[in-house]
Amino acid sequence: MKSRSQELIDKSVAAMISAIEIYNKPDFKYREETFSILAINAWELLLKSKWLKDNGNRVRSLYVTEKKNKSDGKPYKHPKIKLTECGNPFTHNLDFLATKLREKKVLAEPAFKNIKALGEIRDSAIHFYNRNNIFAIRLQEVGSAAVKNFVTASHEWFKVDLTQFNFYLMPLAFVTTNRKLKAVSLNKEEKNLAGYIAGLEAEGGPGDGEYAVSVNIEVKFSRSKANDALNVQLTNDPSATKLYLTEEQIKDKYPFDYKSLTKECQRRYSDFVINKKYHQVTIPRQSRGLSLHEPLKAARGVFLTKTATSQFVAKK
Repeated sequence: MKSRSQELIDKSVAAMISAIEIYNKPDFKYREETFSILAINAWELLLKSKWLKDNGNRVRSLYVTEKKNKSDGKPYKHPKIKLTECGNPFTHNLDFLATKLREKKVLAEPAFKNIKALGEIRDSAIHFYNRNNIFAIRLQEVGSAAVKNFVTASHEWFKVDLTQFNFYLMPLAFVTTNRKLKAVSLNKEEKNLAGYIAGLEAEGGPGDGEYAVSVNIEVKFSRSKANDALNVQLTNDPSATKLYLTEEQIKDKYPFDYKSLTKECQRRYSDFVINKKYHQVTIPRQSRGLSLHEPLKAARGVFLTKTATSQFVAKK
């Protein structure tokens, strides 16, 4: 027979799997809101399971108590369990458990802040709505960290192996292929939520490197080395399929300008000289807005050193 804490772990994992499956659907209109609701539920069940384990599996340790008076107005000697309207015991909520476990150094600080951020997104989705698509990005950053933290805590606290599941959120580049994230003005409520999350990220906190408040997801398409991969090449053919790169993507791949290239060559090569051949190759490229990264890659065999310069001239 499973212990109470083990039963809660199983339900917790089921809730997180459901959250991920919903999020990764290619077309789901309430994606971010549903994920945040289920992910928060998963974390609450996980923390309750940890609380039970640390308290000898006594379910009473999860109950909220309150001081009450007898019919004669005198207080009871011991606090009574607080009941819901239908008569069931109130249990400690996520905020209480997360705070207590953080104080005991059981829950890492970044994980605590991540739960707070995810909770605010959930509350905003339930009690109002997030009309701005920018929150799709923020939710993915916070949500991906929540999944990562959940997997780490589950294994750290209970040795639960979740490698059999695909515990990741599909990048927005794949699940929202037809959506354009437009920059629109945030209303007051959205500004408050965005500011709150940014504040939690800025605070960071000491904590284990295995945990995070949020994570950035970057999708990069690179050339395949497979034999049947599609060839990509520069062409003047107007009927060819167009491939667009942003300025940021180009700068990321080719970061050097004339000044930084020259400095890097001087650092890297002891016999480097700035000569006419060097200027003939670099300056025209820079004036046309082209990258100077490729000349650096060819530095040893083309024109950047005295030896290479003579070889370059001889070949010409």
